This record gives sequence, structure tokens and C-alpha cells, in this order.
Amino acid sequence: MSGTGEQDNERKVVDDDAYDGSDIYAEDGSVRSDYLMHVGAAIADRDLLYLRQHVARLHASEMGDLLEVIQPDQRRALVSLLGEEFDLSALTEVDEAIRLDIVEHLPNEQIAAALGEMDSDDAVYILEDLDQEDQEEILSKLPFTERVRLRRSLDYPESTAGRRMQTEFVAVPPFWTVGQTIDYMREDDDLPESFTQIFVIDPTFKLLGALDLDRVLRTKRSVKIETIMRETNHPVPAEMDQEEAAQLFEQYDLLSAAVVDENNRLVGVLTIDDVVDVIQEEAEEDLMRLGGVGDEELSDSIIDASRSRVVWLLVNLVTAFLAASVISLFDATIQQIVALAVLMPIVAGMGGNAGSQTMTVTVRALATRNLDIHNAFRVIRREAGVGLLNGLLFGVLIGLAAGAWFQDINIGGIIAVAMLINMIAAALAGIMIPLLLDRFGADPAVSSAVFVTTVTDVTGFFAFLGLATWWFSISMS
Repeated sequence: MSGTGEQDNERKVVDDDAYDGSDIYAEDGSVRSDYLMHVGAAIADRDLLYLRQHVARLHASEMGDLLEVIQPDQRRALVSLLGEEFDLSALTEVDEAIRLDIVEHLPNEQIAAALGEMDSDDAVYILEDLDQEDQEEILSKLPFTERVRLRRSLDYPESTAGRRMQTEFVAVPPFWTVGQTIDYMREDDDLPESFTQIFVIDPTFKLLGALDLDRVLRTKRSVKIETIMRETNHPVPAEMDQEEAAQLFEQYDLLSAAVVDENNRLVGVLTIDDVVDVIQEEAEEDLMRLGGVGDEELSDSIIDASRSRVVWLLVNLVTAFLAASVISLFDATIQQIVALAVLMPIVAGMGGNAGSQTMTVTVRALATRNLDIHNAFRVIRREAGVGLLNGLLFGVLIGLAAGAWFQDINIGGIIAVAMLINMIAAALAGIMIPLLLDRFGADPAVSSAVFVTTVTDVTGFFAFLGLATWWFSISMS
């Protein structure tokens, strides 16, 4: 046994006061260090009793947090020790690298057995990352009905509503009575464990309408479904991008929505818990792309992380040479007036920050569809006004500071005008570049930052050094 007697006694004391879900977290939301210590010791000692009491019963999200913080060898050992008691739905709560690492060390028979107990949307989430051969082997071990459902979801493109939907739903014909519907829900064992809507379909599965459970429960048994159903609120096409589907939920305050194919046949249901995941993923994706790191995850290897960042670093290197070439045009002026070299980074830095602010707002507005061709001009005019106002404010402040610093009013005036020009350029670049990229089909979240920075650097250097060269040439003549 690898643990000492003292460690065993300490862990035994903890055993007498079993952890519930809230006990595994510290006040800052991280997993408690003492809990991690006990779990690590239990894994090393192969203490199944402790693991069953304090780990196997965790909620899937809590298990996901635990898997993400323990070491890879501990992670694999934990999953192996728990065996069939390991809740595979916890893999929907971890990033792709950890999920694949665990799945690759599990037998396909165990994966198939676990997927058979999961909701179809969670099962698809795990299956979609596997290679085709493993997918087919696992699917072949599932009952025919479940196999068909999962394959149908997997046939839809990634990041679509069809991939996110749950294929278990409740659907009834319009001529049924409320009584028949209630009896059906009580007696059928294949219905989803939880649902809020009942869909109404014709014999070909075409969607006719829907009704909420509360309406069913408050209606007499003899009333026909067709008399109380309503038209389905915003059915979601299976091919619709998941982000657009999430926007429908946000706009219309939906809890669930029917997913239909191109023939308006009901194929699944999208629920609010999946939409919350989509919103979080899309927000994280936009943030990561704004930083030029793509879909990098914390568990990625050094090589993978470097590869995800190197492309835009190379692009940035090229644009940096462009900015440097602008500076080289005025090297003679810089040699004569050292203050220009000292103050150049201020102009470029302020412009870069201003451009990043506008760009962030613009990219987010484009992602949420709050910015389009109808209001683009108004927003451009507003951002130009913001750039003008901030340019005047900071131009005066920096001009006074630079003039006092170098005891030269000319230097102060030059940097003040250059700051005004660059702040306006930064505001326009921050909105125009994302709009143009979006117009031509490029992802503004990925591409905007480098180009906006280039514009602010080039404009800032050219305005500042150009004005200085012009002014001092006049003064000397």
C-alpha cells in the first residue's frame, strides 16, 4: 500500500463525513486541495470504497472539474478503477483533449453501454470526436433504434442544430384526446426523462403544432389535442448554425424548440441546457479568436498550442515590418529630434488600444446580429464621434505633458494633432475592418486584430513623424 498509516487515518476521518457536491469546492470556486489530496491517495491505494463514496456519486459537472485538475495518469487510473460506475456524461464537461485521452483508454463495449443510458445529444457530443472506425464499432453495439437516432444526428454538419438536438421527444397525433396523451406519457417507457413540450405531428411526422405540459394538465381529458395546440414557436431547421439557433432562444425566451428537416418533419428537440452550452462555447470561441489563438485549450500540448498561435504571429511580424518601414522614412528627423523616438510608442499604443475597443464591440455586435447593413452607417458615425472626442481629450492631455516634459511647445502641439488623427483612424478601422471582413465572408473575430493594429501603427507613426518633419522643415527655412 503506497499511503502511510497517518494518511489512511486522515482519509478515514473524511470518510465518516462524506463529501456532497458543495464540499469539493473552495470559496473561490476551485476544487479543494485537501479533497484532491484524498482522491489522489485513494487512487494510488486503489481504495474503491472511498472512490465510490466520494467520487462516483459526483454530479457530471463536478466530475468534469475533478478530471480537469488531476494529473493525466491519475485521470486514467480513476476512470479504470470506477469502471462501469464512471458516469461517461462527465466527458461532456471537459475539453476535447481530455475527453479523447479518456475515451481512448476505455473499451468500446463500456462506451457503448454508457452511451445507451445517456441522452442522445450527450452521446453525439462524445461520439463526434472519435474516428470513423471507433464510431462504427460503438454504434454497432447499440440497439437498432438508438443507433439510427445517433447516426441521424452525426450526419448533420458540426456546429448545427442537428448535431445539438436531442432525438428523444414526445409527439402525438392531433386527433388524440388529452386523456389519451396523459395515458401515453404514463405508460410508454421510451419517453425522455424530462420535457416541457409535446409536439403534434401528422402520419408523415410533419410538424403541425405544439403544446406545453401545463396546458395539458389543466385541460379536461375529453378535449382533443388539435383544439388546444398552437403553432410551434419558431421551429429550428436542423441545418441552422447553432449560434443562430441560440439567438432564437434568446430573442423569444424559449425553453425548447422543435428541430425539423428540409421537409418540415420533426427530427428532434433543442433544449435550453444545450443552448446555454452553445452560448458559452461561442463566447469563448470569439474571445479566443480575437486573441489569434483559434480553438486552443488549456490541456493542449506545447506543440499544439504553438501551432495554433504561430500563423497570426507570422502575419503580425509582416505588418510590424510595414510599420517599421514607415519609421525608416523619417530616420533623419528622428536623429535630429530624440524626443520623437521617445514619444512614438505613446501615439501608436493609444491608437492600438482605441482600435481594439471599437473592434471588440463591433465583432460582438456582428456575432449577435445587432449590427447589419441597416444600422452600419449610424454606428460608424457614432464611433467616428467617439474617436474625435477621445482624440481631442487625450491629444490635449498628452500635448501638455509632452510640451512640459521636453520644454518645447512645438513637440506638444505635434503629438496632440497626431493623437487626434490616430484616434479617429483607430475608431474607423475598428469598425470598418470587421464589417468588410464579414461582408466578404471572412471571420472578423479571427482576422481583425492584426489589421486594426497595423492601421493604427502606420497611421500613428506617419502622422506623428510626418507632422514633425513638415513643421521643423518650415521652422528651419
